[in-house]
Amino acid sequence: MKNDILLVTLNSTYQHSSFGLRYLYANLKELQERASIMEFTTAKDPRDIAEQLLKLNPKIIGLGVYIWNANESYELVSLIKRISPQTIVVLGGPEVTHETETQPICQTADFTFKGEADFMFYDFCQKYFATGELPKEKYIKNILPEIKNIASPYEFYTDEDIKNRVLYVEVSRGCPYRCEYCLSSLDKSVRNFDITQFLADMQTLLDRGARQFKFIDRTFNLSPTICTQILNFFLERIELGLFLHFEMVPDRLPTEIRELIQKFPRGSLQFEIGIQTWNVDVAKLVSRRNDLVKVKENFKFLAEETGIHSHADLIVGLPGEDINSFAKGFDILADLRPDEIQVGILKRLKGAPISRHDKEWEMVYSEHPPFQILRTKMMDFQTMQKMTRFAKYWDLFANSGNFKNFTAAIKSRSELAEHKSFFWEFFAFSEFMSARHAQSFGISLINLVESALVYLTQELHWPHEEARQLLISDYMAPGTRELPKVLKVYPEPKPKGMPVDMRVNVPKRQQRHLVKSESQSS
Repeated sequence: MKNDILLVTLNSTYQHSSFGLRYLYANLKELQERASIMEFTTAKDPRDIAEQLLKLNPKIIGLGVYIWNANESYELVSLIKRISPQTIVVLGGPEVTHETETQPICQTADFTFKGEADFMFYDFCQKYFATGELPKEKYIKNILPEIKNIASPYEFYTDEDIKNRVLYVEVSRGCPYRCEYCLSSLDKSVRNFDITQFLADMQTLLDRGARQFKFIDRTFNLSPTICTQILNFFLERIELGLFLHFEMVPDRLPTEIRELIQKFPRGSLQFEIGIQTWNVDVAKLVSRRNDLVKVKENFKFLAEETGIHSHADLIVGLPGEDINSFAKGFDILADLRPDEIQVGILKRLKGAPISRHDKEWEMVYSEHPPFQILRTKMMDFQTMQKMTRFAKYWDLFANSGNFKNFTAAIKSRSELAEHKSFFWEFFAFSEFMSARHAQSFGISLINLVESALVYLTQELHWPHEEARQLLISDYMAPGTRELPKVLKVYPEPKPKGMPVDMRVNVPKRQQRHLVKSESQSS
């Protein structure tokens, strides 16, 4: 009985949990006793997943499809329908909600639900088990559910989830903004869950040991009243050692929110702040609204007067933006000192209105997930490839936290240059890394350290000992690592053309000057 309905998805990694499946399960009512949630990762072979599912002999498999698991999900559905054609496969999720009829995975599955399926999935299963009847239409569009009637999913996080996985929560659905690169631009309005019930659910999770919460609300601070209620709730329990992640509107930080977040201890709050572009013409083109004066004020406040970890987003490849425009925006944002800058490559989400720019701005996307932009009228393919590598190396060095001093040194160099630009200084390093490494993934930390040392000494002509000490300070920062061979002391090579005894008794400062002069003249 418990295996008649299998709620399935493929998460990107084990640490993630499927919020959507838990909503479906929570709203199955009496059918819960006939259902199970089964989560896998995209690293698992689809054949092994199919074997594990089909040995349970399910009657209905509900599969959550997202941009990160689209390929693997298609392979899984194809296997299931070939091996067990009588098993009913129902798809749902953002990746199959739009342009549904043209997708091979939707054509292969039996049914696809378009939109929020909290109630639709129950109605589908209940009717099938009661009458044996199935819908006549293959693609089923939802009626937007009344949000306050949706059963809460939080009790269906297991003890293992609470101990080892990210717990996703939400107090609202929808977004009032119309940013064309985002599917939330299609939302009619913002709908709020009952705040009293929500806080009761959070208390239950806290009582069970939950300490980390990731809010998926698109605009958490849209309503100062609700925002402050939730922040006050967690602040009163902050001694438990909590970590809270929120996605914030960048130009909305009224006094009541400012005063409240100042009370949180350093590192307990993380704000994800979508900037996307600093070019006002590009922002207007994609219907992105930001009061950039207020954005600057808010970042300054966060950096100087709070202990919040700020994570800011920029998008490469928006229509109308070239690399020089992106560089200017990057430099402005970097000067505002967010803890992280996420450099994202534009993706074509199915149904997103940004497709209206395809012809005018010559937007060409990959045909395969995650559907990244390949070129635009303003950035050719080679430039886009370079920016893709830039984003990867920025993650490995700047965002990872493993190279704080190295990144700061690159930034300091940019401040001393005639044409000050942190972006172009790091871009040069990214180009060096691209030439040195065949690919930008799978590089060990030791190899990254070695490459950084070579860059400082050979490309920027730093004295070896200064470069070594800087990287030692980065590598040994966690306090649990053993000094690698590449950072251990060895005799400094003499400069080219200098007799050995010319270096005897020469002050270190003068030696450095000689090394630098010789390097520049060679």
